[in-house]
Amino acid sequence: MASSGRAQNQEASATKNVAIIFGVTGLVGREIARKLISTTNPKWKVYGVAREPDRVPLQSPDYHFIPCDLLNPLEARTKLSLIPDPTHLFWVTWAAQHPLDSQQCCDQNRAMMVNALDPLLHCSAGTLKHVSLQTGLKHYVSLREIANSKGIVGQRYDEGCPRVEEGFNFYYALEDLLKERLQGGRVAWSVLRPGLVTGNSSRSMYNLIGSLCVYGTICRRLNLPFVFGGTRDCWEEEYMDGSDAGLVAEHHIWAATEERVRSTDGQALNSVNGPGFAWREIWPVIGEKMGVAVPEEALAAEGFRFGAAMEGMEEIWGGIVAEEGLVETEIGDLANWEFLDVLFRFPIKLLGSREKSDRLGFTARREMAESVSFWIDAMREEMLIPREN
Repeated sequence: MASSGRAQNQEASATKNVAIIFGVTGLVGREIARKLISTTNPKWKVYGVAREPDRVPLQSPDYHFIPCDLLNPLEARTKLSLIPDPTHLFWVTWAAQHPLDSQQCCDQNRAMMVNALDPLLHCSAGTLKHVSLQTGLKHYVSLREIANSKGIVGQRYDEGCPRVEEGFNFYYALEDLLKERLQGGRVAWSVLRPGLVTGNSSRSMYNLIGSLCVYGTICRRLNLPFVFGGTRDCWEEEYMDGSDAGLVAEHHIWAATEERVRSTDGQALNSVNGPGFAWREIWPVIGEKMGVAVPEEALAAEGFRFGAAMEGMEEIWGGIVAEEGLVETEIGDLANWEFLDVLFRFPIKLLGSREKSDRLGFTARREMAESVSFWIDAMREEMLIPREN
């Protein structure tokens, strides 16, 4: 009995950190959870929160999923107040029911975080150490500027760049909420700003790899050319920084646990791969991984749009899912054609400096081609797309 008691005490003392991940089924949220439950020194207890469960759920005795509508304050308070002694909070979710450049979007995202943060601050009994918020490089630009741009050449933005006064940006609303709730207290917090995230999720609205994999799979099935439907500038030049979901997850955890960067005033960090890329370098890699031929002139005709080219492909995708024995998904669970049409015609360069993170000691890098290949393989392993023939 004494031996059993000592073992339980040792296990309890080894579990020093209790993480809550809001948006655990998204591209980065999944990777934060994976990395934490695989860490043994110290051991983590992980609670994942999302509206719907993952189609390919994580399996670990140290992981617990909590289905919760964070826009419902009573449900959030009831469920979150039961989590014992949280030490770290990761916020990698957002509400998308209103236009991004609107006061309503700011208000709704703020309300959602209030619903989550208030019960945890009230019930954590002083155990909460750090809150990590994820926003993005759109922190540095006005969405109206993007919409009305006629080819603005952007700078490489660093964390000291001032906020944009024009329009609305819900990123600012969330940062201001953390300042309001946490500043002057003992809880440190950080804000990570990734660029174009590459990862694997069937619960993410802006899923680059999922969209390209569905597109490539359909092109292969119908013997269609695997063309790049965007502008020549986006094809030939560095237009946007890539952010591997695994690297961003590592960055979140590093910022949340590294005492040298701990700040109760907030620590903003761009979270990008490092090496830049142009789509002309990456597109052949994707084509080869997907088993489709990339035309010599890979740029599509000027009028090409993914939304139009892939219209009505739901039945084709359903047939592929059934024939290949894939995890059951609708085409929209993985692919967002409007997202690709906007991304590949982005009118400004959105590039972030890594100098601050490098200087503080986070020096991990990812090559975009390597990242894309890895996540295509990850989707295959989870049976979200067909395996290689």
